[in-house]
Amino acid sequence: MAHAQETVYPAPPQSQPILITNATIHIGNGQVMENASILIKDGKIAAVGTNVTAPAGSETINAQGKHVYPGLILTETNLGLVDVNAVRATSDAREIGELNASVRSIVAYNTDSKVINTLRSNGVLLANIVPEGGLISGSSSVVQLDAWNWEDAVYKMDAGIHFRMPALMPRPRGFGFGGGGGGPQQPPSDPVKEGLDQIESIKSFFAQAKAYAAEPTHAQTNLKFEAVKGLFDKSKKLYVHANTVKQMLIALDFIKQFGVDLVIVGGMDSWQIADLLKQNNVSVILNQPHNLPMLEDDDVDQPYKTAAMLQKAGVLFTITDNDGQTRGRNLAFNAGTTAAYGLTKEEALQAITLNAAKIIGVADRTGSLEVGKDANIVISEGDILDMRKNNVTDAFIQGRKIDLTDKQKLLDEKYEKKYKLKKGF
Repeated sequence: MAHAQETVYPAPPQSQPILITNATIHIGNGQVMENASILIKDGKIAAVGTNVTAPAGSETINAQGKHVYPGLILTETNLGLVDVNAVRATSDAREIGELNASVRSIVAYNTDSKVINTLRSNGVLLANIVPEGGLISGSSSVVQLDAWNWEDAVYKMDAGIHFRMPALMPRPRGFGFGGGGGGPQQPPSDPVKEGLDQIESIKSFFAQAKAYAAEPTHAQTNLKFEAVKGLFDKSKKLYVHANTVKQMLIALDFIKQFGVDLVIVGGMDSWQIADLLKQNNVSVILNQPHNLPMLEDDDVDQPYKTAAMLQKAGVLFTITDNDGQTRGRNLAFNAGTTAAYGLTKEEALQAITLNAAKIIGVADRTGSLEVGKDANIVISEGDILDMRKNNVTDAFIQGRKIDLTDKQKLLDEKYEKKYKLKKGF
């Protein structure tokens, strides 16, 4: 191991050109180059192809038999906001209240989180850090995963506002345990009506915010209105967390009423209205496919097939890993699952690289291995989407070769030595 410590310090800036040779290069846009090379210079991709020569003073990495990929992008996560789910003191993901438009996840992002390095070991190099709680949770920011502090980490600041759509489903009836002594019974609540009322309150908030944004000057600054101004000129996106058709149809109303750039997060039933999403240019961040179906009548393997159905309909989508246990480490394998259910391997890869970059607004800088983009690159001994073959040997963020040490690898090494174990046992 390069560093016998739990948190590895960030890599220094790239000091010399780096040429990766003899590799199978997966561009990220569906193209694959065999026995090709890629040149990294000044943190950028300077050349990609089969006849790339190294300038004087270059470092050469022979990737014979290996695969080169764009860095994977996790588009919906509380990474750096929560370290241990069961320990409240390590959680800084949510604020109290329902209307937290001015909350910014980036200022709470902890670059020293022990979880971050475990994602890099599986090829995840960028992430969209999302706040939680309330109806409007606040703004998310895109970060690269090798930094001293959040100011260094930020890749795109306050890129979107997150609205968590009420469930709009009646609660199941209980069994009515208990008898007397509890005081007068309260009339049953109507969660559907309550949810619709909450949605109307959010629409009213956006209407006021849009009017505020149209005014050239303000006698007083309204921080919540200021936070969402970018929605109306589309410099920010509106991420609506919704899974049912009813929720998503209501979300489409926000496009008609406010002209926002809409992204559905979750989208478990998005396959049912894929054509409508395509017509309205709505992107989808799909929940991880290893889930039960949304409805009893859905096919048992529907979560696995949804990605391919969106692909066929022409909907821009990505896949995430929002499992509270894996914390994003299984992103590549989730994409690999969709490749077994209708997508090609390159389409599945594109979903978590170039598609993801387009959805979170950083495709001009990353997401594919094209000349001029940041050198966010992963080298794996085998297929990165296959849990059996994925073995990331090298990773670069903006041309900086990062240390792939992480806490789990150190624990593995520790107990191998303690019990004199052999690799693979």
